[in-house]
Amino acid sequence: MSGNEMKSLAREVKAQILILAGFVTLMWVLEAIDQIFGGALDIYGILPRNPVGLRGILFAPFLHGNFAHLMANTIPFVILGWLVMWWRTVDFFVVSAIAMLVGGFGTWLIAPANTVHIGASGVIFGYLGYLLFRGYFERRTISILMSLAVGVFYGSLIWGVLPGQIGISWQGHLFGFVGGAIAARLLAQPRAVRI
Repeated sequence: MSGNEMKSLAREVKAQILILAGFVTLMWVLEAIDQIFGGALDIYGILPRNPVGLRGILFAPFLHGNFAHLMANTIPFVILGWLVMWWRTVDFFVVSAIAMLVGGFGTWLIAPANTVHIGASGVIFGYLGYLLFRGYFERRTISILMSLAVGVFYGSLIWGVLPGQIGISWQGHLFGFVGGAIAARLLAQPRAVRI
């Protein structure tokens, strides 16, 4: 690797760190404000089948129930988010947007009425879906190996797409995961077919 390539790689990694740090900082600052005001920001989450609740598609991933909820989401957000960026930094924004839209709208459609859905876990499940399906759609050795590694280390998260725990938005997890799979299909760069 030449000196220019090393500098370019260093700039790319620095940009990735700043992007992830920016998102995480925003989530933590919003939760601190939310705690100061007694959870007042939580109403900006997804409110199923309520037209006002559609705004939660944009805001819900940045809001959390408490600091424990935020802490539980921060580490997988950073690790899986960085793995999404590994090939191209722009993929992080595309995958995040698709996971937010599909995950949020799916939650808005099928979650129980009179509930509020908040948290970054739908986007995290989007990253998981993207990373697991990228190998399938690209069929490149490195993509397949990445999908397998993510499956080994984070595959147990998949159970979160099933109904089970009270207070956990399995709908957000399920539709976020579907959004990630859709993003993997849209962003895949399959190998050229030899004729």
